[in-house]
Amino acid sequence: MTVQTPLQLVITIGIIALGTFLIRALPFFLFPAGKETPRVVTYLGAVLPSASIAMLVVYCFKNVSVFSGSHGLPELISALFVIVVHKWRHNLLLSIVGGTVLYMLLVQLVFPVLA
Repeated sequence: MTVQTPLQLVITIGIIALGTFLIRALPFFLFPAGKETPRVVTYLGAVLPSASIAMLVVYCFKNVSVFSGSHGLPELISALFVIVVHKWRHNLLLSIVGGTVLYMLLVQLVFPVLA
């Protein structure tokens, strides 16, 4: 592992800050107030959130084996919990944190005992 000099650290932080600023400011320059937003951007804004969630669901379940171990029950129970809590409370943070905590409790406390 290489250690950066103070000058290198300042340059690195400056580049990161500049990149962050540009990423956040660019939409205001590309789509100024009063000008109609392009249809493709509106379409992507409507489609990408659902596509992102679908991709995360696939990623979460990709290594689950229904033929061994806990048979995917902790994952399924946690996913159902997230769906129910989100439909009930409409609170994204509560759904995600609650599902994560439930999953960790299931895999750490419940399903190792049953194995």
